[in-house]
Amino acid sequence: MLPVAGLLAYWAGGELGLTALAAALPLAMLAHGPRRLQGQPKAMSDQVSARLDATLADISARGGVTGCLVIQFDDLAQLCDRLGRARQSEALAACVARLRGAMRPGDVLYTLEDGSIAVALSRVPLLDLDIMVRIAARLHLVVQQPTMLAQGPLQLTCSIGFCHSLQLARPTGRALLDAAQIAGDEASRYRPGAIRGYSADLARARADRDALRAGFADAVDRGEIRAWFQPQLSTDSGEVTGIEALVRWHHPDRGILLPGAFLPAISGSELMELLGQTVLTQALATLAELDRRGLRVPTVAVNFSAQELRDPQLPERLGWTLDRFHLAPSRLTVEVLESVVAGDGDEIIASNIDRIAAMGCGVDLDDFGTGNASITAIRRFAPNRLKIDRSFVREVDQNRDQQMLVTAILSLAERLGLETLAEGVETQAEHALLAQLGCGHVQGYVIARPMPVDELATWLVAQRENHARALRIGVNTR
Repeated sequence: MLPVAGLLAYWAGGELGLTALAAALPLAMLAHGPRRLQGQPKAMSDQVSARLDATLADISARGGVTGCLVIQFDDLAQLCDRLGRARQSEALAACVARLRGAMRPGDVLYTLEDGSIAVALSRVPLLDLDIMVRIAARLHLVVQQPTMLAQGPLQLTCSIGFCHSLQLARPTGRALLDAAQIAGDEASRYRPGAIRGYSADLARARADRDALRAGFADAVDRGEIRAWFQPQLSTDSGEVTGIEALVRWHHPDRGILLPGAFLPAISGSELMELLGQTVLTQALATLAELDRRGLRVPTVAVNFSAQELRDPQLPERLGWTLDRFHLAPSRLTVEVLESVVAGDGDEIIASNIDRIAAMGCGVDLDDFGTGNASITAIRRFAPNRLKIDRSFVREVDQNRDQQMLVTAILSLAERLGLETLAEGVETQAEHALLAQLGCGHVQGYVIARPMPVDELATWLVAQRENHARALRIGVNTR
């Protein structure tokens, strides 16, 4: 309406009318703007906080306890990929309706901005840890009830965090919601189906993760995020057949951090892609530098998360980075966790792995034996090599059951035409038995611990000399 008002003002009073309109308009906006904003609905998290504040005020007057639960649905991204956004929304709406029907009178359910659900409990005379666990377990059972869709039944899973008002020294609605969300985030780390209650330790861990997340991008810029490397040997020839890139954070205050200390802080965010690209670039740069120094290593293996493998541009990104360092695709091995391929219906991941393999890159199925991947899934994702998880390798020379499990995995790999690599090999006896059983490659502390780039070159020189010496001794003893 502003152009119309300007035209009318000009017709009525010429330039003087326009001047009066220009002066009056800001005053009108100041007068009416706050009222308009006040009339807008509050964010859902604010509504939860307000509801809990009202309950806490009632408790202050009449006594009692209240609490808050946060329900986080597991693997919503995969669900959207499988069903599409419309059917995903239909399934979630049906689940929310069932949850509303399972709640007590006075309890209120809110769908939060991130897709999770907050339940604000009404005032009750008694509420302790056991009661909160029972409430969470009941809600979890409701979520697990199958939802009927056009394609058939669908079962959702969730993780639940909770906090009751007696757990906080100064409970407020916002503090209760934040505490339940902290517990919910902790539960989601152990999904599916995990339930966690709030504690001060969780709050400190959350603050620590937030600090690591906030500083991660700057750490990359400062060169604190670095690839370390662990060699892989052939059990047949004893030669180095590859290296695996393993990330370390050289933190200025906390020293060298292993992935377990900071990956939970960045998981699910765009920082995972930044990490992946950083490690990939450093890994290929190291391979090219070793070539230049005459210490050629056939391949470098880089682990990619499910989040990165869902990026449709990942194959192109790998190709660009390989071209940047003038390396053939066969020099790069992409490691995929068995738990990733064990999931059903992730067509984007399957397509990306097919495209990466078609480029000529190797594909390793990592942590094999821990992710419940079927033979059909293995054939569908077509890896080149199975990496036998360290839990099967430990004490394989002493434990008959371990030997039988490893033998079964090696037999499966042979039938499928796949190579094998045992990780976590820590003793010479384990190394010798794995070679005897027919495992093609080994990796672990018995060979070398992960090491930074500057130590890797020194180790490769020493390994080459030791291997040549062993060959000469073998020839002389014949």
